[in-house]
Amino acid sequence: MSQAIQYTQLGGPEVLTLVEVPFPEPAPGTVTVRVEAAGVNPIDWKLRSGLRATPPFEGPRGTGSDGAGTIAAVGEGVDGFRVGDAVAFCNAAGAYATDVVVSAAHVFPRPAGVSAAAAAALGVPAGTAYQVVRSLAITTDDVVLVHAGSGSVGQFVIQFARLFGARVIATASDRRAGTVTALGATHVTYGAGLTQRVRALGIEVTAVIDCAGTHEAIETSLAVVADRSRIVTIVRGKEADSWGIRAFMGGSPHPMTAQQLAWRIEAMPVSLALMATGTLTVEIGESYPLERAADAQAASQAGRDGKLIITP
Repeated sequence: MSQAIQYTQLGGPEVLTLVEVPFPEPAPGTVTVRVEAAGVNPIDWKLRSGLRATPPFEGPRGTGSDGAGTIAAVGEGVDGFRVGDAVAFCNAAGAYATDVVVSAAHVFPRPAGVSAAAAAALGVPAGTAYQVVRSLAITTDDVVLVHAGSGSVGQFVIQFARLFGARVIATASDRRAGTVTALGATHVTYGAGLTQRVRALGIEVTAVIDCAGTHEAIETSLAVVADRSRIVTIVRGKEADSWGIRAFMGGSPHPMTAQQLAWRIEAMPVSLALMATGTLTVEIGESYPLERAADAQAASQAGRDGKLIITP
């Protein structure tokens, strides 16, 4: 038997329940991963609460998509994995579990020296950051303004943009200034007066990646970059068209292209390799046992610092 977090109705964290389930046998083209760590992402609680639209319930739902662990079983037609291999994965259905079935196309070898927690922190935030930076074709000629640079996605945006040679300005609170400067970004405090503070740096911004979605973030983005095709939001997708900017997120009226979706998956092996050499880092926050998944999602919704992890 295995254990998994499931819910049968939309609502607050209290709808999450730890249940006993049969060991999930892999179908052809899939593997079963024994989960050592699962990443907690805002999309998890947005789906659970109904803030992000989902189809009607047809039975219990799992939660969580990113994780890491070891291969527990290999489905028919899968090459390259053996039971016991250390791996990381993304795009799973129900990663908050002791065992989860994942498409082999979304499972990647985990290099020695990359912890399960660090690998589980990659999927959604690193995939989003990498795809957005690639979509904007960031180069050494760019100065990139990142809103909410100290968040999980923002930290990866800073690192990928710098790896592509760009100079980065990142908004964060004064308390979190050291987080973004340690990654090589120039810190600017967010909030009222943000446009003036960015302009006071005397640096021409060529691209903006909005991970905050606040009024000040959008207002500043429109004020400092004339080419609106080089302004991206991952928060305000429904309103992006009205401002003439780009959006990459669920609910956006413009679905991502096949290339953009491929970049989100490509981010996993790229990030794992960079982590193995110490080139890419992640800030790990609190860890929660499986039975405290509700607390983990509540902490995520409250904006707790660092990447939150479930440890089955």
